[in-house]
Amino acid sequence: MDFQVWDFPGQLDYLDDTFDFDNIFGELGALIWVIDAQDEILDPLARLHSTIIALQRSYPQVNIEVFIHKVDGLSDEYKLDTQRDIMQRTQDELADAGYDNVQISYHLTSIYDHSIFEAFSKVIQKLLPQLGTLENLLNVLCSNSGIEKAFLFDVLSKIYIATDSSPVDVQSYEICSDFIDVIVDVSEIYGYDRKSDQAGTGQISPPVSPGEPPTDEPEQSPEVSSVIRLQNGMVLYLREINKFLALICLMRKESIERQGLVDYNVQIFQTALQRVFEIGGGGR
Repeated sequence: MDFQVWDFPGQLDYLDDTFDFDNIFGELGALIWVIDAQDEILDPLARLHSTIIALQRSYPQVNIEVFIHKVDGLSDEYKLDTQRDIMQRTQDELADAGYDNVQISYHLTSIYDHSIFEAFSKVIQKLLPQLGTLENLLNVLCSNSGIEKAFLFDVLSKIYIATDSSPVDVQSYEICSDFIDVIVDVSEIYGYDRKSDQAGTGQISPPVSPGEPPTDEPEQSPEVSSVIRLQNGMVLYLREINKFLALICLMRKESIERQGLVDYNVQIFQTALQRVFEIGGGGR
């Protein structure tokens, strides 16, 4: 998937006739509207309502995401009061304009925790046509490997593009995200340059069953993998899918005792994942 991000300053009136509305919003997948929770919200809300109404007239399929940002300096009660106020004002304004049941997602975000990454993860997942297939693959992997939670991360941004169907626990997501930072930092010190794939295909090695003798095929650079045992008895398992994606799993120590089975199942998952994106053939 190739994504483009267009960042518009808050004071820019792109609904003015001097701007090409269709060129800006014609191929839009999601609109992310950022509201400063520690500042005056009435003016940003008024412009948000005007934008939503304009989109509903021409491009109602666009996902509307509202980030209520800078909530780190607010109490939990005030955060929820601010979110309820924004939701109610937006709902009333759209109803007065004749637009009921507009689907809008609201996210409380801050740069001082992982909430901003989780919010962007949910935005990106809505734009992935393969999301349902990825979730099913992760469900099968978890059930066959004794994995309690699995995330498929974009390594550079720390956004998870898919996870299994079990509820996302914020603490689990945070520790998996921090795990990526550890791996990246260690790789910068002890990493090595990979030999480029001569065919340029980036193909994944076929899975090898536990105990199966090695083949005579040329040796390939193994994907990065890591296992960390936590003090609470849980285990973090990381496996590089390709240079962009990494699979991070949270499991009990009993499951990692059968690491050969886990590694094999992950190889099967890797191969299936490659086929999904080959069939999907890119995207917007």
